[in-house]
Amino acid sequence: MYVRDARNRDEAWLLEYIEEMGLDETAFRSRDYVIAVDERENDRAGFGRVRIHKTDDDDICELTSIGVLPEWRGQGVGAHVVERLVQTASDDDFDVVYSLTSESAYLSQFGFERIEVPQLPAKLQERLAEKQESLDPDAVPMRVDPERFRMPSHLREAFKGAHAAEEDTEPEEGPEDFGIDPDEATYKYDTGD
Repeated sequence: MYVRDARNRDEAWLLEYIEEMGLDETAFRSRDYVIAVDERENDRAGFGRVRIHKTDDDDICELTSIGVLPEWRGQGVGAHVVERLVQTASDDDFDVVYSLTSESAYLSQFGFERIEVPQLPAKLQERLAEKQESLDPDAVPMRVDPERFRMPSHLREAFKGAHAAEEDTEPEEGPEDFGIDPDEATYKYDTGD
């Protein structure tokens, strides 16, 4: 399992799952995303985005549209997507990374802190209001200094062995499904064993 930058050919896949999960696709650009990939099967497992907001004073970095496919959840996939996004922000010299989400408990395990709305840059205050109105009514502002980001060891270990959960398969049919009592029924070729 690894996390890589999204490619142009990932665009349709990203748009499909962003819509399916009800995530933010505002100003969509596939090149802003990273994707978690299972190297054994080359299956895509999760994704997330760094969105840069240009302002007159300073550029602002926001993590958004983070999603993990249901069969990959609980295995550190989202954690590694977040880690890669924060690292990308750090590499681009951002001292603070914001996220506007209702998943504040999830992000807090990595060092994100909840802040009050007036502490947000004006551009993100507007964005939060829009997001609460249209996508995530319970969204709250969070931020982290990339230097203070931490990955819990149990999530790092889970990611190493991550695999897609098996789809539910129908149980094998037995004689009872056809109204036959296997203890009482005799069969044409019964040998008595």
